Amino acid sequence: MNKQLSLLFSLLPVCNVIGQHTEPMRPNIVYILADDLGIGDLGCYGQKTLKTPNIDRLAANGMRFTNHYAGSTVSAPSRCSLLTGKDMGHAYIRGNKRLPDGASMGYDFPLSSSETTVADLLKQCEYTTACIGKWGLGGPDSEGDPRKHGFDYFFGYLSQRNAHRYYPDFLWENDKQLKLKNQVYSADLITEKAVDFIDRNASKSFFLYFTPTLPHAELIVPEEALQEFDGRFEEVPFQEGERYGAQAKPRAAYAAMVNRLDRAVGEIVGKLKEKNLLENTIIIFSSDNGVHQEGGHDPEYFNSNGIFRGIKRDLYEGGIHTPLIVQWENKIAKGQTRPHISAFWDFLPTIADITGCEAPDNCDGISFLPTLTGKGTQKEHEYIYHETYERGGKQSIIKDGWKLVRLNMKHPQEIVEELYNIIQDPSEQTNLIEQYPKKTNKLRKLAVSIHQFNPNFSW
Repeated sequence: MNKQLSLLFSLLPVCNVIGQHTEPMRPNIVYILADDLGIGDLGCYGQKTLKTPNIDRLAANGMRFTNHYAGSTVSAPSRCSLLTGKDMGHAYIRGNKRLPDGASMGYDFPLSSSETTVADLLKQCEYTTACIGKWGLGGPDSEGDPRKHGFDYFFGYLSQRNAHRYYPDFLWENDKQLKLKNQVYSADLITEKAVDFIDRNASKSFFLYFTPTLPHAELIVPEEALQEFDGRFEEVPFQEGERYGAQAKPRAAYAAMVNRLDRAVGEIVGKLKEKNLLENTIIIFSSDNGVHQEGGHDPEYFNSNGIFRGIKRDLYEGGIHTPLIVQWENKIAKGQTRPHISAFWDFLPTIADITGCEAPDNCDGISFLPTLTGKGTQKEHEYIYHETYERGGKQSIIKDGWKLVRLNMKHPQEIVEELYNIIQDPSEQTNLIEQYPKKTNKLRKLAVSIHQFNPNFSW
């Protein structure tokens, strides 16, 4: 047993079973992934108008990271990165994309059966696993079906496009459609199922990947929830479009949706407490990318991305710099803030480190367990790499506080490059490309070397 694992096991609670050899209990893992939530939308990251007391309490009782990066700037590739431990230079899914054939029925490009997910890893260590909320990595019976990637139970939206509607015709429960006939607010039912999963599996080691669609557009909540925020903000009505329904009061609706997300976090924590599981449960909270500007939401109004420039679909910090909060009672000291640079692809190796399960060899991530516990030596990333295929194609690389952003990647003769020192200029206001040509050349070469060709996602 390596030193890191021996140290970890010394931190875990011990099963007291008379007449049997005592072994450390592996902790439960609850990963809560918000959808299109800006880092600046949370009180613990500086939000002044929107209230998020339950999420803020996680930070007060645990650790808040200030330099955490999503896997991508849009949903599907970000979730692929989180689950498989790969950055966008190597990930199997690198963009939001549907299958081209009519048989896809609108479902997203499927995650390959050859990919190992964190749920696969935990299943090998006898965890009970569930994904409840939005999947977005393949339709029913495809090779991307969550039940083919380590999840014992699935409930929610398999398709990202269907997840744009909060009063859907149906949701998936494993391989069956639960007919809702557009009468049920899906976010509430998804939370209900997550709480029920904890209730049913309290005696087991479990992994709950809780992926509510809040506060992704469309902007809508039950009428009684909207009334709580009605009249508080100056409103700019949103007219119904092709993708999202109309909303006369989008600011009140967004505030209510963030409140609904926070309430769901409170219900999860409340159930863990009721079942006496808090001490042996790691709770992780993040968002899949930067804040959106869809369905009538104005991210500047609430300062949704704080000091950062850009939003969802950008590779500026506002599109990829996301919250990360980790609570683990009696293992992580309360109220800590850490500047350690981490990313979605670190989740899998961190969980492997914590549980003693074996991580795959082709993982790009680095375990941040030493940062969580304050024990051992924390390894650092050499670089943070992103690429995206929307809006002309974009690429970015961060190394030693310098960031190169490359735009128009689909048009090699028209590529535009921008260079920022994000330590001195985290808002990316001053382009230093002319002043530092050698730095630019080094970062460009590094970015080109990291990118591996993917026939399904190419410039």
